[in-house]
Amino acid sequence: MATSSIPLLLILLTLFLPTPTHAHNSTHHFIATWTASPQLTEPANLPPHPFNFTNQSTTNDSNSSNTVLFNATLRQTVRLTLSARTLRLRISNAFGTETLRLTRVTIALPKPSVSNGNSNSTSNNTGTASGSSAIDTRTLRAVTFDGGEGTSIPSGAQAVSDPADIGGLDVGPGAALAVNLYLRSGVSGGAVTGHPGSRTRSWVARGDGVGMADLRDGDEAKEAQHWYLLSGIEALAPRRQRTLAVLGDSLTDGRGSVTDTDTRWTDLLFSRLQASANTSAATSSSGLRDISVANLGLGGNRVLGDGLGPSMLARVERDVLAQPGVRWAVIWGGINDIGTAAAEASAQAAVGAALKAGYAQLVARMRGAGIVVVGGTLTAFGAPAGTEGTQPYWDAGGERERTRQDVNAWVRGSGVFDGVVDFDALVRDPRNESLLRTEFDSGDFLHLNARGYRALAEGFDLRLLERGGRGGGCG
Repeated sequence: MATSSIPLLLILLTLFLPTPTHAHNSTHHFIATWTASPQLTEPANLPPHPFNFTNQSTTNDSNSSNTVLFNATLRQTVRLTLSARTLRLRISNAFGTETLRLTRVTIALPKPSVSNGNSNSTSNNTGTASGSSAIDTRTLRAVTFDGGEGTSIPSGAQAVSDPADIGGLDVGPGAALAVNLYLRSGVSGGAVTGHPGSRTRSWVARGDGVGMADLRDGDEAKEAQHWYLLSGIEALAPRRQRTLAVLGDSLTDGRGSVTDTDTRWTDLLFSRLQASANTSAATSSSGLRDISVANLGLGGNRVLGDGLGPSMLARVERDVLAQPGVRWAVIWGGINDIGTAAAEASAQAAVGAALKAGYAQLVARMRGAGIVVVGGTLTAFGAPAGTEGTQPYWDAGGERERTRQDVNAWVRGSGVFDGVVDFDALVRDPRNESLLRTEFDSGDFLHLNARGYRALAEGFDLRLLERGGRGGGCG
């Protein structure tokens, strides 16, 4: 009798076991709706005084003098690229040296902020919700981790929140979302995981302000044009929806665009996808409007060697392959590899050959995950006559320009990529191909302005996204 009762007991246990709400969903999956590649925050990009561990806090708490963001709330706004009723957050301690302890986390819809009262701000101040310090408190939602309001994240790790139900909120494609993080004990050890090139204002104030209507009203409130700790937001979406991931450097990160305007080229490409009349032909089951865009650019980034952040070869698994739902990826980098190598024939020949091998490695690793891989040609970085000293990558002998041209010819003609976007041709000066077109130049002869980034987005051939991922993509 005892033996025969075991199957019945198992059946009863199975019947009464709780079923995870979102596990093994046959019709929906979580995919990236916003991303920011994490890196170790440099000292110059740490939060402002008094939230920087290099300065004494005014709290008179001895624990705060060697801790960043001690007893502080961060409010950060991001732009989502999918509509959703359910979201979850990714919080990264990838570069922290000690355990990160989050005390409370909330999300809400931000209110447009016309002015931040700071005449030195580089933001557009046009009433957009990006970069706003204010939220609509009626939309406030708590974010939990394993059912609790806080969590601890070991050094080198990340945490994914529980799914947060935002049903009833107006969170469509392109909507801004405010994420509020309260850290009672701050980030100890001085190593803060972040994303310096946010192109969006964030706000920090003393104490628990995750539900505060306007964080500028908080104690010691300050503005910081960086993101910290938040590395991704995922949306529960129909399985037909997939992600385009873009692995790049500061040109993808949007340097030269205007703060709080969301005018990186990936933002503008996303807007173009949403405006497309094609709602069903991008793949056999997915339209262009069903594609989310994951910006994985890092300022100063290189393909081959670590610099400002890990190299693309080092971070591709974490930043691209670990993103859920990726079907397409763009690889666009190499200018910083060429520009930091010596302007000598042998050094440039070596970096050119290494870049080609590096691209092939990235493609192989992405294809192994069923991703369609698009290569981007390297844009010009020459300096006009009389201004040569202003562009450190320019060299009088033209060695770096020869490497750029050689690498671009390989990207266009090698057949290694599934497709190519000729970014170089879209923004170069037709009279001198070593230069950017004047109307697209941000002023440093390397980075683009908003018009230049729009040219990249408008020149991106959408037919590249009409090819389904090999094996259906990852995730």
